[in-house]
Order: sequence, then C-alpha cells, then structure tokens
Amino acid sequence: MSSARPATPSRRTRDDGSRSTPRYELRVSRRGPGDTFYEIWQLPDAATPELRHPRYVAGLGGRNLGLFEPRLLKLLRSIDIDATGVRGRDQRRFDLLEEYALRIGLTLRALAPMRSRLNMRAVSDGIDAMTKEEAAYWLGMAMHRKYPRRVLMALRFLLIDPKRG
Repeated sequence: MSSARPATPSRRTRDDGSRSTPRYELRVSRRGPGDTFYEIWQLPDAATPELRHPRYVAGLGGRNLGLFEPRLLKLLRSIDIDATGVRGRDQRRFDLLEEYALRIGLTLRALAPMRSRLNMRAVSDGIDAMTKEEAAYWLGMAMHRKYPRRVLMALRFLLIDPKRG
C-alpha cells in the first residue's frame, strides 16, 4: 500500500501554533479493473480534540461514480492532486483542504443511493454552487443526525427541480 502526500497550501494557524482547521484526507483505491473507490476521512488534529481516530466522512465507487468522476478528477487536478495513478489493488492518500473535503464528501454521500443520471447531475451541480458554510451544515447534519438518510433525502428534494421532466 503506497502513500503519497503532495504539498498542500498552508493552513491558517492559531497563536499557539496549532492549526485552526480540521484535517481531511482523500483515499483513492482500486478494487478491480476500472473500479476506483474514493473516500473522504477526517483525521485527528489539534483543531478537533474530540476525534481520537480517523472518522469516515463519505465514499463512492462503481456505477454512481461514473457520472461524477470526470468532474471530481478535474477539481482534484486544479488543487494539484493526481488521483489517476492508482494501479492494481493500491491505495493512495492525499491531504485535502476543508473547503474541498466538505463539498466532495457531501456530494459522495448524496449521490451514493441515487439512480437517475439527470437527478444526480442536478444534485452535483447544486452542491457545487453551495458556499463552504452551507456544505458544512448539510454534511454535519448528514453525519451527526440519528437518521442521516432523511437529511440527504431532504437535500436531494431541494436540489432537484420537480418541473424538469
């Protein structure tokens, strides 16, 4: 299992030298030929003292990743992450800034159970248009509520235009 950590832009630090933003990691693995799996994990850090072990945020692979993967790869290339070099049953890890982790994590969670490609595109476009704070709100609701599927369903209802047919 190889691990690559490209340099990321510096994070804002507190006066005591500790980071003031949570740390996130993108894990890219291959489960078979043409079957890539993307996961977002939140890592323990001084900014999140309650977190003792990495926390799973979201993951997506298979058919549903097909629509979103080109957009995801373009976004990752824009922040100097090359996720295309995963071979065999290898896994690569990349540090990810909070702004991108929130948006990507929310998108992966929202698209996972969907089947309609038109609706998947609408949800993906809607999440891309969100501010960092809005994405953080929805992802937090989806991660910490008793019934997260209800939260994600509400988000999908808000982002899908019922008049489009």
